[in-house]
Amino acid sequence: MRRRKKSDDQGFNVWRSYSDMMAGVLLLFVLIMCVTLFQAQKSYDESVKERDEKIAMQEQYTLEILAQQNELDEKEGELQSQTEQIQSQDEKLKDQEQLLAALAAQLQDQEKTLKEQAATLSAQQTDLDEKTALLADQQAQIDQIVGVKAEVIEALRNEFAASNVNVDIDSQTGALTLDANVMFDYDQYELTDEGKAVLEQILPIYCQVLLQGDYTQYLAEIIIDGYTDTDGDYSYNLYLSQMRSLAVAQYLLDIQGNFLSAEQSQELQDYLTVNGHSMANPILDAQGNVDKDASRRVEVKFRLKDDEMIQELNQIMSGDEAAAAAGEN
Repeated sequence: MRRRKKSDDQGFNVWRSYSDMMAGVLLLFVLIMCVTLFQAQKSYDESVKERDEKIAMQEQYTLEILAQQNELDEKEGELQSQTEQIQSQDEKLKDQEQLLAALAAQLQDQEKTLKEQAATLSAQQTDLDEKTALLADQQAQIDQIVGVKAEVIEALRNEFAASNVNVDIDSQTGALTLDANVMFDYDQYELTDEGKAVLEQILPIYCQVLLQGDYTQYLAEIIIDGYTDTDGDYSYNLYLSQMRSLAVAQYLLDIQGNFLSAEQSQELQDYLTVNGHSMANPILDAQGNVDKDASRRVEVKFRLKDDEMIQELNQIMSGDEAAAAAGEN
């Protein structure tokens, strides 16, 4: 029985050893599993932490990228705006270049026109200088003749005063007025004896002064003008005034040999002019009414060459105005 018991004990021990070994193995497995699980948990935690860090970093990168993208978008918008501004400025610059080109062409045309106008002005200035010199010369001659006219009028007054002949000589024109009521009967043109006596006193002095050598170079005309009053027909009065002035002129020619030389007589015929003015230029009294007695008159007067020179000056000035008008057109 003991043998058997010993065998049972041995068997029991083997299983016990095996059981202990398996328990040890199991414990080792459990320990390994625990270590493995711990390592796995640690790795998992580290992975989660690393993932979270990566996610955080990714989010940060995403935010930075978004910020950079927004900045890029803004810069792109600014660049687009600047591009549009540049394009607009390019268009304006092209327009300005075209405008400058047009202005340059216009300036060239204006310079050409100015050169032409300068040449025209230069020619006109030369012509003006010549005419100015001519006008100055003629003005000097006119001034001299105007002085001569005053000198002639003064000489006439002095000669009449020296001869004790009382006459009315106009201080501006040198005209001498003869009363037709003394010279002629009413409505007649034949000289009365009294009229002839008056003419014999007046005409020699008047003509001798005018036909002096100092004055003949300036003398243009010796004029006899006849006038009537305002009564009657104009045509008849024209005829009457002409005949009366002609009667005075004829009487002057009849008696000229008594006081003029042959040369002076010829000069008198060259200078003598006779006119009839009918009822024109009547004489008015202080109240403005026609003085019929004073209106019936014969005037003896002279004209110097200043009138001709003034007319010539007017023609020159008219020519200048016409030339200026043609230049403007």
